[in-house]
Amino acid sequence: MKFLNVVENKKYYLLFAAAIVLGSWLCVLFLGLKPGIDLSGGTDWQIAFTTSTPSIAEIQSTLSAAGVKELSVQILGTREFTIETPEMSEADHEQYAGVLKSKLGDFTEENFSSIGPTIGSELARKSITAIILVLIGISIYIAYAFRKVSEPVKSWKYGLVTLITLVHDVSIPTGFLALLGYFKGIEIDTNFIVALLVIMGFSVHDTIVVFDRIRENLLVARGKKISLGEIIDYSVRETFARSVNTSFTLVLVLVALLVFGPQSLFYFILTMLIGTIFGTYSSIFVASPLLYLWQKKEK
Repeated sequence: MKFLNVVENKKYYLLFAAAIVLGSWLCVLFLGLKPGIDLSGGTDWQIAFTTSTPSIAEIQSTLSAAGVKELSVQILGTREFTIETPEMSEADHEQYAGVLKSKLGDFTEENFSSIGPTIGSELARKSITAIILVLIGISIYIAYAFRKVSEPVKSWKYGLVTLITLVHDVSIPTGFLALLGYFKGIEIDTNFIVALLVIMGFSVHDTIVVFDRIRENLLVARGKKISLGEIIDYSVRETFARSVNTSFTLVLVLVALLVFGPQSLFYFILTMLIGTIFGTYSSIFVASPLLYLWQKKEK
């Protein structure tokens, strides 16, 4: 399997990763991310009609006529809808519910939550802080765990390479969500933040497995005339089947949830699926070549 000669093919693997990450950053920079209600403030109202099946346009026109501004309506099921508006008081909530029932038929309320802009901005700030702290914390832990392997790559560089691969792993689904937000109006919410944290946890697990095998083989090869490139390729081949099989199992579950799971979690699951695929790629084809390039540069 020549493609597992990651040192020999490093420029192709790293250029592909760099191109995808750069494209993701450009999407975020020029298209932006569309924050959901829980990050920007507003009202999320989910209803299910019991006797009628109104269209999105009918719901929008009814609420607009009642005085609701800047509303967004999306269908969740045959008769289930989610309505997003600016922050709404309880009195307005009862008034608009009465208007909808009188015009379009009876419905049951699945969820109603209203978040002020101050709370939304605080959640956004804390979410970004959580991601940054997780990235730094994982990198420090990896550097500490590999402290006994100082040659030919110093232990702290294992942590820094891990940080680079994690940035790769979260950048790609973020760029994808920026595209979906621009073309389909998809918003990011706290579910998206949770998905990124799960992706980082799963990806670093794979990266540690590969690095740990490299560490073991470096200790075994001490005093022998075996290059770091040979050790890296051998270690990748030893762990490749395990990494792919583990990821493939998760991918199967996520695909099943995409097809049969609730519509409200579709983009949360899709984000995890994309992150899992590219996280597996980075653990094998990005992290190991970066270690080799760093060692080669030091010579």
